[in-house]
Amino acid sequence: MSVEKIAFCFPGQGSLEVGMGREIARAVPEAMDVFVRASEASGLDLVRLCFEAPEEELVKTEVQQPALVATSLAVLAALRGHGYRPDFVVGHSVGEFAALAAAEALGVEEAIALVRERGLAMAAAAQENPGSMAAILGLEDEVVEDLCARISRVWPANYNCPGQIVVSGENPAVDECCTEAQLHGARRTVKLRVSGAFHSPLIEHAAERLRPAVERVRFSEPIAPFISTVTAKIEPAQRMAALLVDQLTAPVKFTQAARELMRQGVKVFVEVGPGNVLSGLLKRIDRSVKAIPVGDLASLEKLREILDTA
Repeated sequence: MSVEKIAFCFPGQGSLEVGMGREIARAVPEAMDVFVRASEASGLDLVRLCFEAPEEELVKTEVQQPALVATSLAVLAALRGHGYRPDFVVGHSVGEFAALAAAEALGVEEAIALVRERGLAMAAAAQENPGSMAAILGLEDEVVEDLCARISRVWPANYNCPGQIVVSGENPAVDECCTEAQLHGARRTVKLRVSGAFHSPLIEHAAERLRPAVERVRFSEPIAPFISTVTAKIEPAQRMAALLVDQLTAPVKFTQAARELMRQGVKVFVEVGPGNVLSGLLKRIDRSVKAIPVGDLASLEKLREILDTA
């Protein structure tokens, strides 16, 4: 078995897949149990939504967030059944709730209930204060930050990897930022399929609505260090409630958090849940690390081969 340090990474919105988690849940009873418990905690039929629902039903913020976290935690249950434990955990945006559950800082039901409330709060805030997000590819972080500083009502929202920043804000401001970015040499700009200006001050009301729910939870000290993507630092239990509220309006510092994990000696990143978005970002941050997405039985077997021969 590999002795390299391993971080479990949990994806955020945009990583959803139709049928996600179905195969692994039908093969691993512990994974199916997560979906059943998550359905009860969220008041949603996550078994049907994740296994059978069409993309247009899954893509809604208030459904997608609990569905993603439930799938990640179901895959985690399968990983645990195979004896895998992380040395560190990290999550991208809503993935932080899955990361905290993986570190046993909060329970599965608590995580899913919070995520359901978060999704509802974000959807409501987006309706009240419309906005959008766009990925800017091929510019230095500082150039994008300068553009956001010059253009009113748009902010850096996700530091995904070098040369990929997502901006968030009011629609005209995001469009102007995209146009300016291209004039400054951006390779391209891509408007994201999201319902609002997430990770920006425009959804402050969502943070206010989520705060009481988060503050009612008693967080335990994580059994594996949790790296926050708000601060890009290892954070203790007493800071978690505030960070999960701040996270809604603060940028996601995934690049900085990943680099901190690499400084801590992590050489293997296991992306736990649907898709392979984070694995792609991690390889762009540092080509020397192993980044392995695990979302089904075949990828679980591949992980075993990679780690057992490392």
